[in-house]
Amino acid sequence: MTGSSALSDPSDPSGSSASDDRFATLVEEADAVSVDGWDFSWLDGRATEQRPSWGYAHAMADRLARAGAALDIQTGGGEVLASAPVLPPLTVATESWPPNVARATALLHPRGAAVVTDSDEPPLPFADRAFDLVVSRHPVTTWWDEIARVLAPGGTYFSQQVGRESVFELVEYFLGPLSSEQRAARDPRRARDDAEAAGLEVTDLRAERLRVEFLDIGAVVYFLRKVIWMVPGFTVAAYLTQLRSLHRQIEEEGPFVAHSARFLIEARKPGVPPTPLR
Repeated sequence: MTGSSALSDPSDPSGSSASDDRFATLVEEADAVSVDGWDFSWLDGRATEQRPSWGYAHAMADRLARAGAALDIQTGGGEVLASAPVLPPLTVATESWPPNVARATALLHPRGAAVVTDSDEPPLPFADRAFDLVVSRHPVTTWWDEIARVLAPGGTYFSQQVGRESVFELVEYFLGPLSSEQRAARDPRRARDDAEAAGLEVTDLRAERLRVEFLDIGAVVYFLRKVIWMVPGFTVAAYLTQLRSLHRQIEEEGPFVAHSARFLIEARKPGVPPTPLR
């Protein structure tokens, strides 16, 4: 990198420094890499996050192996669903973002699962009582009435969701203090109330806060580009000053530490479970 780079620090009288060069290299790389799908392996060695104790993917796979008809809502690139060793005879996934639809289709069609383009708004494009299992990992919005509608009597909704104030240390670094209303969003107790209001029986509800470390500024850029609702409208150009300041903070003080929030919710639709298809 040279002092003429758009990412160089104009306040540096030399026009360039080792730190500025590292900043430009890390940011340009993270700003160019694809963020399609829901695979975060690009962050290996750049960021760390504790995992919830309940092991969602394994628990989801166990339920899929016992289901006859399953729906995965907001599947992303299909990576989590595809990780299950056994899929039900009828397996459907929904997704709204076209690059993810293509990625999920390529990943799930060979497994016999159908991918349906859906706007992530009611109604779900399925008949009443169509599935005995509905799963969703980190849905943006949970439409409880629709989940209750497409579940067969005795069917189950099983989901890991983002909880309150998740990674807000990083969000507030860029946006400043958030409102009490924003801090109260995604409360697991509200999820329980909404599930019950839709006629479901909540059988499990657990929440945890987990340590997250961003080891370099490239990890921050990639994360904010991929998880677009954290800092809406994020671009490197729009937040260049904050990014440069955070880069120097990481270099001088070590990893930027935040805390993610996750909760697990399982809810059952009252009634007699459907007869398995196999």
